[in-house]
Amino acid sequence: MSRNIIAILRGITADEVEEVTATLIDAGITAIEVPLNSPDALTSIGRIAQRFGDAALIGAGTVLTVEEVAAVAGAGGRLIVSPNCDPDVIAATRARGLQSWPGVLTPTECFAALKAGADGLKLFPAFHMGSAGLKAMRAVLPTDVPVYAVGGVGPADFAEWRAAGADGFGLGTSLYRPGDRVADVAAKAQGVVAAWDAMF
Repeated sequence: MSRNIIAILRGITADEVEEVTATLIDAGITAIEVPLNSPDALTSIGRIAQRFGDAALIGAGTVLTVEEVAAVAGAGGRLIVSPNCDPDVIAATRARGLQSWPGVLTPTECFAALKAGADGLKLFPAFHMGSAGLKAMRAVLPTDVPVYAVGGVGPADFAEWRAAGADGFGLGTSLYRPGDRVADVAAKAQGVVAAWDAMF
């Protein structure tokens, strides 16, 4: 079963990233983002892209520049997630055949991102808009555009946000925080997957 969940491994180290990624994939979460402001992020991305690239969509978050897009592509990443909507970053991402998920919070940003070629929209920070805000914005967005809620949304909120029009979620501390043991990540991932599957 494909689940529309991106695991955000902010703060993870290259020494632990492979074991954590394996645990997430085993639980059924197959999109992994290592934010570039994590320690030695490109090394982490390279390691998991090489090992798990056939089983999962691997990439980077907090991608802010065209140069960073190139660096992620060079490391083997295929997913580019940003906290903002930068048409140059989106265009560079698409030119390299990677998936582009810019951060948006307003209709203006949403349509600018789509015009630039974004594959999907990262509603961020989602808690700032709330599910009612997403429901209102969904009325004007193309129905085939995937929107993921990110920031302040956890498994307990899945059903509410899905009803408002969220197609998926980006999850950080709900899945991983620095210092977590692999067993902690496994337990969190199982809970997230159970909450997702309960909606279907």
